[in-house]
Formats: sequence, structure tokens, C-alpha cells
Amino acid sequence: MTMNEWLLIGLFLLGAGTLVGIFVTKTPGFGRYTTSLLLLSLVLVVSAMLLVAGIIDSSIFINIAFAVTGFAGGVVTSKEQ
Repeated sequence: MTMNEWLLIGLFLLGAGTLVGIFVTKTPGFGRYTTSLLLLSLVLVVSAMLLVAGIIDSSIFINIAFAVTGFAGGVVTSKEQ
């Protein structure tokens, strides 16, 4: 196996562990934070796997990472209506 294949396997296991951790530790139901955390985790894991596989360019991954960071900051700092 090549280094890229090992990296893909590692990223997959990290992502799967993150998703299992989210579902094990979350309270029943989907609130604003749970849904956002699930979405952000999936986007980061999938985009990282696409980057390692060579499907997307590193500049696209950086843009995705900044978008996820901005979205997460907005979720945390937003005020209840």
C-alpha cells in the first residue's frame, strides 16, 4: 500500500470515529449545534479525503477550511432570536 492509501484509511477512520463520537455523546434530537457539528465534521473529513486522493487542489481545501471555520464561528457567537 502506498502512503496516500494509508493516509486515506487514517482519515476515514478519524472521520468515522468523529461521527460515532458525535452520535454517542449527543442528547436526543437534533438541535442547532448538533446539526452544525455533524455537517462541519462531514465536510472537513470528505474534503480532506478528496485532497489526499488528489481530486481537489490544496487551494480549494483551504477555502473549504476557512468556510467551515467561519460557519462554526457564526454558530458559536450567534444570538438567540
